[in-house]
Amino acid sequence: MSETVLDVQGLTCPLPVLKANKALRGLEAGAKLTVLATDPASVKDFRAFCQETGHALLAFGEDAGVFRFVLRKRADAGAPAA
Repeated sequence: MSETVLDVQGLTCPLPVLKANKALRGLEAGAKLTVLATDPASVKDFRAFCQETGHALLAFGEDAGVFRFVLRKRADAGAPAA
């Protein structure tokens, strides 16, 4: 499966989650998306987003104020957008 990196550093709520959602729509089911964010609210936002949408939050970490989220697009999410 492919892995894509989305850098949303400097953006604040709700933009990191909205941009991640848009990126996930363009990926194949099962693909990984790594999101780099600096908004502390994104921790809560990405947990809630994954719980609501069914995408998996595979990993989460923070290094020097940069939060790293690794998401996997849910298997039944359909084909990538054209």
